[in-house]
Amino acid sequence: MEIPTIMNSIISLFLIILVGVYGSKKGIINSKVTKSLTDILLDITLPCMIISSFSFQYDPGVKINILKTFYYSFSAYAIIGISSFMLMFPVKNEKRIILHFANIFTNTGYIGFPVLNAVYGPEAVMYGSIFNIFFTILLWTYGVMIFKGNIEKMNLAKEMLKALKNPSLIAVYIGVFIMIFDLKLPEVISASANSIGNMTGPLSMIIVGALSYKIKLKEYLRDWTLYYGLTAKLIIIPIILYFISQLINDRTIVSNSVIILASMPAAAMTSIFADSFNIKREYASVFVVATTLFSIFTLPVLLKIIM
Repeated sequence: MEIPTIMNSIISLFLIILVGVYGSKKGIINSKVTKSLTDILLDITLPCMIISSFSFQYDPGVKINILKTFYYSFSAYAIIGISSFMLMFPVKNEKRIILHFANIFTNTGYIGFPVLNAVYGPEAVMYGSIFNIFFTILLWTYGVMIFKGNIEKMNLAKEMLKALKNPSLIAVYIGVFIMIFDLKLPEVISASANSIGNMTGPLSMIIVGALSYKIKLKEYLRDWTLYYGLTAKLIIIPIILYFISQLINDRTIVSNSVIILASMPAAAMTSIFADSFNIKREYASVFVVATTLFSIFTLPVLLKIIM
C-alpha cells in the first residue's frame, strides 16, 4: 500500500473521533452507552476481526511467521518494559505509574488492528492477535501489579485465569485451531465474521471521541510530564524497537507488525485502571487522549520509515 493511502486510512480513523465527540456533546452517547459500545467492541467485533484474520489459505511461510511472532512479541514487551522503567525515572509519584503503564499497554484493539488491516491486510491482523495474547495476559498480571504495587499468588492465578478467558484470546484459540487443521469456514459464517469485524475500527474511534469530549486538556498544557510521556511513548520507544529490528536485520511483515502495535497510543485501559484504583484519573484520561491525537502525526512517519 502506498504511503499516501496509508495516511488517508489513519486520518480517516481519527476523523471518526469527531462523530463520537458530536454524539457525546448532543447527549446521544452518554457514559452508559459508551460502556455498552466498549463491551460490543471487546466482546463481539474485535473477536470477529481476529477470527476472520485467520481465515485464509496458509503456506509454510505464514506458519513459521506465526511462531516468530510469539518470540518477537515477548521480546518487544520485555524491551518496552525495561526501556520504560528507565525512561520514567525523572517522573515522580503517581504520574510515573500512569506513564509506565501507558508505555507498555498500547491501543492494539481500538486502533492497532484497524491500522494493521489498512497497511498489510488480514495476515498482519493475525500476527497482531498473537501480540495481543501477551497484552491480555500481562494486562491482568503485571498491569495490575503496576497499580497495586504487588499481587498475591492466589490473586495472580485468578487474574491469569480471567485473562485466558478473554473473548479476544478465545478468538485466537479458534483461529489457531482453524490454522492447524487448515479449515475453511462456510462462506456465510466467514462473510458475517468479516462484516462484524470491519466494524471494529469505526466503533473504536467513536468510543475514543466520546471519552475525549469532557476532558479539559487546557489545564494540562503546562505539565512537562505530559510532553515527556508523549515523547517517550510515541517517539523514543518506537525508535528503540526500530533500531533493534535493524540490528537483527529483520524488516519483515512480522517485525513491522510488532513495531506498529508497540507504537500505538496508550490503551484505553490506562484510564479504566486509573479510575478503578483511584490513581490520577483525569491525568490518565488526558494522556490517553493526547497520545491518540498526536499519533496521527507520529504513525505516518513511523510507517514511512519502516516500510
